[in-house]
Amino acid sequence: MGLFDSLFAYLGKSSAITIFVLGLLSIYLFIVLWIFIYRYFSLKNKIWREEFSLKKLYVGRSKTVETTSLLHPFLEKVLIPNQAIFSVAKNSAIKSATSGLTALSIIASTSPFIGLFGTVVAILETFSGLGTQSGTSIAIVAPAISEALVATAAGIAVATVAYTFHLILKRKAYELSVLLESQSDLILSQKA
Repeated sequence: MGLFDSLFAYLGKSSAITIFVLGLLSIYLFIVLWIFIYRYFSLKNKIWREEFSLKKLYVGRSKTVETTSLLHPFLEKVLIPNQAIFSVAKNSAIKSATSGLTALSIIASTSPFIGLFGTVVAILETFSGLGTQSGTSIAIVAPAISEALVATAAGIAVATVAYTFHLILKRKAYELSVLLESQSDLILSQKA
């Protein structure tokens, strides 16, 4: 019996609430993966550009940031670079870099509860079905309860993935922030 056969057999025995909960958690997982993949590669590209710009500043081959830097559009608008313009530029870049983190955080915190809801409903349905049967034993109750716990396991799995990806992206945003701060400090030190 293959994986898909087992999945279809499980869904065939499941209630509408359990199927809805598992469907919602599947959508959550898809959103988590989409946000992570999109934001990770976007941040990786931004970090690479800022590292390149910072290296040119360090070795003295440049007196200002590269045109590909996130700071460049802000520096073009002022005659003399100052702390205020760097602060605005950095805040703008970090706001953009951290978009999507709120969605990951919400999914990480709500998916276990959604899974638990599915489990509770499935257990209630199991007990109500057992009440009409005569002679119930652990051999009848145990499989029904274990099937009900699938929703909780799915919720915890989605939460774990979302939280892990949230922390990875948060770290990448921090790396970007440090690179921007380093460039602004170097440029301001040259002007002093």
